[in-house]
Amino acid sequence: MIDLRGKKAFIAGIGDDHGFGWAIAKELAEAGAEIIIGTWAPIVKIFKTSWANGKFDESRKLKNGKMMEYLKLYPMDAMYDKMEDVPQEVRENKRYAELTNYTISDVARQVQEDFGHIDILVHSLANAPEVTKNLLDTSRQGYLAAMSSSAYSFISLVAHFGPLMSQGGSVLTLSYIASERVCPGYGGGMSAAKAALESDTRTLAWEAGRKWGIRVNAISAGAHRSRAAKAIGMIDDMISYSKANAPLIKDLYAEEVGSAALFLLSPLASAITGEVLFVDNGLHAMALAVDSAALQKNPIYAKSVVTA
Repeated sequence: MIDLRGKKAFIAGIGDDHGFGWAIAKELAEAGAEIIIGTWAPIVKIFKTSWANGKFDESRKLKNGKMMEYLKLYPMDAMYDKMEDVPQEVRENKRYAELTNYTISDVARQVQEDFGHIDILVHSLANAPEVTKNLLDTSRQGYLAAMSSSAYSFISLVAHFGPLMSQGGSVLTLSYIASERVCPGYGGGMSAAKAALESDTRTLAWEAGRKWGIRVNAISAGAHRSRAAKAIGMIDDMISYSKANAPLIKDLYAEEVGSAALFLLSPLASAITGEVLFVDNGLHAMALAVDSAALQKNPIYAKSVVTA
């Protein structure tokens, strides 16, 4: 059993109880870690209200019968490093009007003031305003926005939270196979952002490892029907494709990603850094789509297609 009692984990990107960020937080809490949350500023009120009203109670239940709690929740917008970077129209937006100090540097400073240090850092956020567009139809602004919020935000988090982390601490981000394979429909620059994220994971593993003695890894998770994934508009097709072609014919559960994350973030993975771990029922290993009509005349492939 992994014991993380006394460890503090900051998880950036929890917005509800369906995504990988939540699943990772819960696994860490199961192991005894104390959870600190960074939630996208415009939905903080919704998240807190849902939590207070018991909407997440079923998901919060731990194996020991207790409920997952968090030490503190910080409004955060990872598009900005400091308040001077925030455009005036964003500051005046009704969803931001009551908020202050929600940039990455501000949140890091507040966490240091409140808790002194953290041991674990999780980057579980991504956004591409033009994700439903083909790459050829993506605007420069849309492409750069995807890179900023989905890739550079990770660099900024490590740069600002690294000095707060204990020697031997661990950092994790979440990627997707579109970083290295063509996934039609996963557009708006998101595939490039994931490729950058994985490259940055390796470089940050070197730099942050030498500078602060911390590890940096990534999980490339398979298709999962989260709130964020639904924005792509084809998540059900992606899940069906995985079931038809992956070695394991099953749904991917957020808890499975959470368990893999728990391992990578724990002392059991003390010699692992700069790694991208696939947690996708094995789909990444396949070179052929065995459910393709082009293969069905070949009895070897025809009999290999099994439905769940």
